[in-house]
Order: sequence, then structure tokens, then C-alpha cells
Amino acid sequence: MNPGLSLVWERTVNIARSLVAALPNVLLALFIFGLFWLLSRGLVALLGRVLRRAGQPPSVGRALGQVLNIVVLTVGVLVAATIIFPTLNAATLFSTLGFGSVAIGFAFKDIFQNLLAGLLILLTRPFQIGDQIISGTTEGTVEDIQVRATVVRTYDNRKVVIPNSDLYTGRVIVNTAFDQRSVSVPLTLPYGTDLEKARGLLVEAARGVEGLAQNPPPSVAVTDLTSGGVAVSLRYWVDPPHRRDVTASTDQVLTAVQARLSEAGVNLSPPQGVAVTLDPAGPLRVQVEGPEGAGPEGPERE
Repeated sequence: MNPGLSLVWERTVNIARSLVAALPNVLLALFIFGLFWLLSRGLVALLGRVLRRAGQPPSVGRALGQVLNIVVLTVGVLVAATIIFPTLNAATLFSTLGFGSVAIGFAFKDIFQNLLAGLLILLTRPFQIGDQIISGTTEGTVEDIQVRATVVRTYDNRKVVIPNSDLYTGRVIVNTAFDQRSVSVPLTLPYGTDLEKARGLLVEAARGVEGLAQNPPPSVAVTDLTSGGVAVSLRYWVDPPHRRDVTASTDQVLTAVQARLSEAGVNLSPPQGVAVTLDPAGPLRVQVEGPEGAGPEGPERE
């Protein structure tokens, strides 16, 4: 036989003998890993029951269950590795992990940071699934709180994934944290307007809108004296405080204001706004200045 082929055959036979000799250890390692897998499933189920009895939301159980599952399976893999490779004892294994922990820490710093932030968000619950939040330039409804990131669905039906570290360390506005939410509609009245009469007309129009909170009631306050007139704010409260309720109520309030002023002889101004003049001897005009008063986007961000 060719010496080269003989050497290849000899090495192949040696490898096959090594695999056969290691087969019992491989089967034992697989069996041990299966036990750890069953253990992880049982511990995750037990953790879920304990958290439910403690009154924690399901998202907390899912996140902590994922972490527990990863930890148990990692230990199972390490134990199985020591069985397959007998020379890899516990001291060598932990020594290797100790030397590699620094490199692993730098490589996965962001992942660990988001993981810790996600756990803190789930435990402290500054917001929950279903809340409507504003974070930076993102505004929408919280769809899911995961271990690494939070999923937000914007009002124009887009999915935004925000790292948990950004939410935990950054500024987050929770629009639905309370049962009611205040909305303000800015208006400008010309100088010389009877402010008390204007207050009465605007409050009367807002009170006629169904669905607004009656306590506290709608109110009108003077906010500024501008070159164009007296700036006032028509304030009312919405219950519940979701975006669609704020937008719908703003539309209804502005429609009611327009209708009420029309009954008093209002002359509507160009698309930029409405002019209001309260003069017993003259016509009544109302003006809403700027883009904030022209639609629901201005009052929405009150």
C-alpha cells in the first residue's frame, strides 16, 4: 500500500477509535444537558407562578424567565463540556472564564447594560404595556417590554425598537400615567374685547361637548399680551387620556367653539385662524393664531 495512503488510513482509524471511546461521554453529556433543559423549564414555570401571585405583570415573568433559562442552560453546557473533555476540570474552566470575562464584558457591554435596564424597568414599572409614551422623537403605544429593548408602535402604525438603557437613563413622558389629561387650545382676542363675555362663550362651547371630564370643568385663562391681541388658553380635561381621545376632543371642542361663535355672528378669518371681537355694537370675531391652534397637534402636546 502507498505509504501516504497508509498514513491517512491509520489516522482515520485512530480518529474513529477516539470517537467510539468518547461516545459514552457524549451520550452522558447529552443526557445531563437534557436534565438541565428540563430543570430550566421547571424553574421558569415556578418563577412565573411566584411572580403572578406577587402581583407582577406577565412581562416581568417573561423577562426574568428568559434570564433564568439562559443561566441554567449555560451551566448545563459547561457541565456537559467537562464530561466530554475530562481534562477540562472546574478549576481550568473558571480560570478560563475569569481571563475571558474582561474581554466578554467589553464586547457585550451594551447588551448587559440594556439587560440590566430592562430588568429595572420591569421591576420599577415607570410605564407598562399599553401606555402611550414620548421618548426623544418617538411617540406611540408600548407594545412589548423585552429584556433588551422596548417595542413602541407609533400613531402612524410603525414599529420602533428602543434600547432599554435609553429609556431608563433618558427622559420619558408617559401620557397615560394618570386617569385624566389636560388639553389647552390657544386663542388670541383683539384688544378691547370684553374678556368676561369671551370667557363665558368659550366655556359654554366646551361644556357642550360630550365626553369631556366635568371635574375639573373647562376654564379660560389669559396667558400673554402680544402685538396681535390678548392671548388666552381654553383648557379642559380628557378622560381617558389616550391620543385618539385628545385628538377627537380637540376636534369637537373647536367645532363647538366655531358653532357657538357663528350663532353670535362670527366672521371666520383665513385658514391661519379665527378672529374674535366682542363688541356689543359690532360683529363678533375670533382668531386662533399660529399652527398650534389650527389643529389637534398643538393641543396634543400640552
